[in-house]
Amino acid sequence: MVHDDGGGGAAALRADRLGRRYGRVWGLRDCTVEVPAGAIVGLIGPNGAGKTTLIDAISGFVSSTGTVKLGERDLHGQPPYLRAAEGLTRTWQSTELFDDLNVAENLTVAVREGVASEDVATQTLALVGMDWAAEAMPTQLSSGQRKLVGVARALVAKPSLLCLDEPAAGLDTVESEELGVTLRRLADAGQSMLLIEHDMGLVLGICDRVVVLEFGQVIAEGTPEAVRKDPKVIAAYLGDDMTDVALSGTTADSPEGIL
Repeated sequence: MVHDDGGGGAAALRADRLGRRYGRVWGLRDCTVEVPAGAIVGLIGPNGAGKTTLIDAISGFVSSTGTVKLGERDLHGQPPYLRAAEGLTRTWQSTELFDDLNVAENLTVAVREGVASEDVATQTLALVGMDWAAEAMPTQLSSGQRKLVGVARALVAKPSLLCLDEPAAGLDTVESEELGVTLRRLADAGQSMLLIEHDMGLVLGICDRVVVLEFGQVIAEGTPEAVRKDPKVIAAYLGDDMTDVALSGTTADSPEGIL
């Protein structure tokens, strides 16, 4: 299922040497991440590794040193709403929908007036296979369907880059697989994505490249296969006594928070 982008395409995003400190503790330290156009880059690491802080810095929700470029546009110092206007959108770990609005209305309120009509909302829902739910209320949807609506809400503004913060959290195996198929289809159609996820079956199955964080620093980066076999990743998350497990290809049953 993994798409080979060849590594030679233009970068949709380049975050270069991002740094963020909390007192004496580095939340991020010299983090560089690049997302090629039309690719999914997975961002993994244990709890507290700095994954969400990195997306917060990229999307402007926390200040940081370093630079963030969306294509050729420098976003340094811009607040989140201006970054979103430039084409950088995100989802959140908790999918908060407006339960008093129908699904289509949840999309139309996500962008400035005049940009998204109900027709545009329905077309965007179709991208994630949820156009049938345009008139439904969020309370009528399953957890997986609500997550897909959250993805659609981030897509309605036609972003250059979509950042996804643990979209499979709380989903069962079938819902996670369906989400993975949807995200891969979007990438194959040209949508660039940066994906934080603990579900390693999902990450290794759909991502073009994977970046591994530990203590706010990038310790490995490459194709899913290369990262899975990287000695630094094995030592950091699995321990020497589990090297055979890591190299055997076990992914779906990896404990949450290890990778």
